[in-house]
Amino acid sequence: MRFQTETLGNGLEIVAEVNPQAYSASYAFFVKTGARDEWDSVSGVSHFLEHMVFKGTTGRSAADVNRELDELSSSSNAFTSEEQTVYYATTLPEDQPKIVELLADMMRPALRQADFDTEKQVILEEIAKYDDQPPYGAHDKCMAAHFGPHPLGRSVLGTAKSVGELKREQMLEYFERRYSPRNIVLAAAGNVDFAQLIAEVEKSCGSWKPFEAARVAPRAKPNPGFVVLHKPLAMQEYIIQIAAGPCAEDDDRYAARLLATILGDDTGSRFFWELIDTGLAESASIGVSEYQGSGIYMTVMACEPDEAASNLQLIRELLEDAQAKGVTEEELNQAKNKICAQIVLSAERPTSRMFSVGNGWVQRRQYKTIREGAEAYRQVTLADIAAVLKKYPLTQNTTVAVGPLTELNKATM
Repeated sequence: MRFQTETLGNGLEIVAEVNPQAYSASYAFFVKTGARDEWDSVSGVSHFLEHMVFKGTTGRSAADVNRELDELSSSSNAFTSEEQTVYYATTLPEDQPKIVELLADMMRPALRQADFDTEKQVILEEIAKYDDQPPYGAHDKCMAAHFGPHPLGRSVLGTAKSVGELKREQMLEYFERRYSPRNIVLAAAGNVDFAQLIAEVEKSCGSWKPFEAARVAPRAKPNPGFVVLHKPLAMQEYIIQIAAGPCAEDDDRYAARLLATILGDDTGSRFFWELIDTGLAESASIGVSEYQGSGIYMTVMACEPDEAASNLQLIRELLEDAQAKGVTEEELNQAKNKICAQIVLSAERPTSRMFSVGNGWVQRRQYKTIREGAEAYRQVTLADIAAVLKKYPLTQNTTVAVGPLTELNKATM
């Protein structure tokens, strides 16, 4: 495999991990924009715009776009996060010219008023569904509580009010602020003809006018707190906790991911043996999310309401024990083996490698081979785990509980 990169005259970057032995190829436009780049009056516009990209261009209708995606790709989709909006497709190598041209055309959507009005109702229904089904928006509520006024506290979906009042002209203004070729990376992996890819992207995207699309990325100041939200119709109590963690640019992220695996992976972790295997909770896990300038550990638990307080206390004790005693060499080695195996297994699919290559480049302008990625975890020591625990205490967190309970014993946390 070979990593190759090129930058067009207008600033659009092309990065690819080329593997001539692969049977497929995957492509994605990574737009470096998301909820954190919005402002109050357009909250949710990044996600709304993602939907509109599939509604057609000046030369293609929505039916054309979706029909061609179905004809050309084995899988295609898009997603919006706090920091990125990504449009991707996986196809046969011989269909590279067609899929690249299609994706590039989609990146300049028509944004027709009729489509805007129709899709707004779809988004509003999505927001209502998100608030009305488990875990009842607990993730967004905890992010907002933890980050406070920081841009990372913004909801990706936005609110019914912000989306309901959004105008097409505001979306167009946002598009013209953020969808600059200087703010977009085309990532590819698999059986890619890179020379041809450059020519295709130059033809389809070379005329895009460049402009600055800078992002303000201050380090977040966490706001520890405890919030209980009453949902009388809920059958379980859903609890989310967020603690500060390493950011996307920080090498501590490897130790943090290993620590999360040891404490809260869905199999074989301390949470699993104490909470899941014992039947005390339906689910309990810890994951990490890394952003530009900030990062978090997120603990998620669902259990019977009667078990919520005691389970929270147990989680507190498990976290305190980790803070005081660290982890064992055996646990660390097990976590390394698990993560490295996942890296190798996922690397067998070009789609997974494309996301790895694209995310690494967008977040850090860095490329790592499969071997280098695994080795970064292999090099983590018990001292590194201890350093991360000291720098980012898991016991200093924000908690949001949503469910039938009207109160929880805050003293347990």
